[in-house]
Amino acid sequence: MNKLSRLFIVSMLAVPMLSACSDSDDSGTELGPLTPDEQAFGKATGNFTAEEWYPGGKMGTTEKASYSAPAPAVTSQAGMEEEFIVGEGFFEKLYTFEQEPRKGLGPAWVRNSCIACHPSYGHGKRQTEYRANQIGNGYLLVIYHPDNNAYISEVTGMPQTQAMSPFKAPINEDLISIDWKTVTEMESGLPMQFEDGEQYALIYPEVRIPQEAFNTDPKPTNYDVRLESTIGVYGTGLLDAITDEDIEAQWKAESKYVELNPAMWDKEAGKFKASAYYSAGYNDTGTFHGDHGPLKRFTYAMTRGSLQDGAGANAIWNITNVTRSDRHWLYTTPAWAKAQSKDAEVIAYIKQHGAAESSILHPYYADGTDEGIAERVNEILSCSSIAKKETFDKYLFNGAPYNGKEEMNDKQYYQFMVWHRGLAVPAARNLNDADVQRGKELFTELGCAQCHRPSWTTGDDNMWIDASIKAYAQSIGKDASKMLPRFANQTIWPYTDMVQHRLFMKNDIRTGWCRTTPLWGRGLSRQLTGNDDRLHDCRARTILEAIMWHGYSKQSDGYRATEKFYHLKKADRDAVIRFIESI
Repeated sequence: MNKLSRLFIVSMLAVPMLSACSDSDDSGTELGPLTPDEQAFGKATGNFTAEEWYPGGKMGTTEKASYSAPAPAVTSQAGMEEEFIVGEGFFEKLYTFEQEPRKGLGPAWVRNSCIACHPSYGHGKRQTEYRANQIGNGYLLVIYHPDNNAYISEVTGMPQTQAMSPFKAPINEDLISIDWKTVTEMESGLPMQFEDGEQYALIYPEVRIPQEAFNTDPKPTNYDVRLESTIGVYGTGLLDAITDEDIEAQWKAESKYVELNPAMWDKEAGKFKASAYYSAGYNDTGTFHGDHGPLKRFTYAMTRGSLQDGAGANAIWNITNVTRSDRHWLYTTPAWAKAQSKDAEVIAYIKQHGAAESSILHPYYADGTDEGIAERVNEILSCSSIAKKETFDKYLFNGAPYNGKEEMNDKQYYQFMVWHRGLAVPAARNLNDADVQRGKELFTELGCAQCHRPSWTTGDDNMWIDASIKAYAQSIGKDASKMLPRFANQTIWPYTDMVQHRLFMKNDIRTGWCRTTPLWGRGLSRQLTGNDDRLHDCRARTILEAIMWHGYSKQSDGYRATEKFYHLKKADRDAVIRFIESI
């Protein structure tokens, strides 16, 4: 869709374009082998098996220090690596309003590129102010009603702070403040100094968005704000290949010892509720999951699954507001549409610049009267659901300059998903080191492995296939189930139980429930992204801080393990950290 403002073009000329992976970029693709001891790599050593060098299994692990390398499941199939490289570009490069092949930005958006949120494909970096165009800012604003934890309806679930001229962003980011507070004492009573005298410090963010920052009608009331940062995108195809049945078995086993999220888990029946699955009718009716859709398993809140409707597949639409064949509508809200239609400056600008059919504003011009423009602006910007599809098609896809074309076509989306599903996990490092082996032993003894489950075995990987990829496969006469990387029957080592837990931290995540984050490859974060920030809002600046946040409250599912860690001597604490850095 042709949505580019001339002012935006000028401003983007000053922004360095992010290149695809090369020998010299910061993605880490060509940084060489991960361990200096090549004789030990891939062999059993101490308390590590030979296969633990390969966290993603033989088909999902790269031996390069990289979050961006293709998995062997990609490189072993003819032609798939080329598709992977093209798909990589949709992640790495900036989106605009009209520049092929990454067009479609606007009329409002969260970020203008994916990699801006995932520096070097990794975890977002801690920020002291909210600026959408700050490279490395992986933050999403979580704005919700504290009495029921529901997102506010006045802005999108992933709130937007950018908009094309003359529209005003749903939220004025200049008015957003992030204040970092220091914990003065642990609610659990654990001292902030270890028994050997070493001290640690914990910080957490307080975020404020005043009501006047919202360019909506009405403006929201009774709301609170939290931050959630992106995590690494590598290895998500492997997590998608774990069977629903195995994940349910893990939840059932843990339900005997800890309380599980009642929105997901039926305690009496000992199984997932229907709300834990996507409906088989969501965008598509074809599924390998019987009478329901795939199990939700991605995002902190476990709101997405399979990967083809997971966080990345969803974000390529709603972060950049790029439409595709199965999402031929805008990511907007009626409250924002109404505010823009009542804004005299917006109406006047469209009246002056939107008369020509070649203008990007022409669909909003209507009959050229103030009343006609206002009505059209409200109508188009309200096209935020399938129910509005006919109106959206009428004004944006059936007339010049849009020519009835989606912004990301089915082939491009397929290429993006080849890349997304085909990202490898970096191999483990230094497993032959005595301290790393001691750290592994302690990790289990402390109880860390109860939530950070070391290994899984993937199933046959009969993945759920979405409508867009099915349509593309049909157009070229191929079997859609054989067109994406598959990771069948792989022993993998992600160090997550795929279960939601509560840590009861100060200014905690919305709802308090958070999926156990995989630890694989995170030890390379400092090398590849320049930071080691951890936890859902980057409040932990180091692994040590992340561990101690697990013990902030005695109610935390991780308190007992943290308490035991606290009483370790420094050499053993360092060994645990060394182990986490190596897997």
